[in-house]
Amino acid sequence: MKVAIVMGSDSDFPVVEKTVTILKKFGIDLEVRVLSAHRTPHQALAFSENAEKNGFDVIIAAAGKAAHLPGVLAAVTILPVIGLPIKSSTLDGMDSLFSIVQMPTGIPVATVAINGAENAALLAIHIMALKYDVLKDKLREYRKQMAAEVEAKDKALKY
Repeated sequence: MKVAIVMGSDSDFPVVEKTVTILKKFGIDLEVRVLSAHRTPHQALAFSENAEKNGFDVIIAAAGKAAHLPGVLAAVTILPVIGLPIKSSTLDGMDSLFSIVQMPTGIPVATVAINGAENAALLAIHIMALKYDVLKDKLREYRKQMAAEVEAKDKALKY
C-alpha cells in the first residue's frame, strides 16, 4: 500500500500535509515529491512513468494556478491519479480546479475540492481498499469515529 504525493511547489505543502496525516493514520506508505509540470517536466514524466514499477498504487498530484501537473502525470501512467487543486492568490483556486477537472477524454484525473487534502487521501484509500481488504475495516472505523464526533458535538450544543 503505497501512495505518491507530488506537488508542483513546496509552497503547496501546508495543504498537502493534511493528506500525509490521513495516509499515515491509515498505515499507508508514501513518498512526497516536488516536481513541476513546467519547470521539471522530464523528471515529472520519469517519476510517473516508473510509479507502478516502483510499487505505487495511486498518485495524488497537488497543483495551483496553471495546474497541469495531475494531467501530465496521468498521461504517462495507468495508475489512478487524484488531482488536488491548491487555492491560489489570484483566482481563489478556481483556475487550479478548472485546469485539473477539464481533462481530455482518455486521460482521466479524479479531482477533489480546492484544498481538499483530506478527501484526496481518503479517495486514495478507497481506491486501494479494492485491492487491500484491511483498508475496508479501517475506513469503516474512521467513519464511525467521524459520526461519534458529530454526535458528541450535537450533545454538547443541545439546550
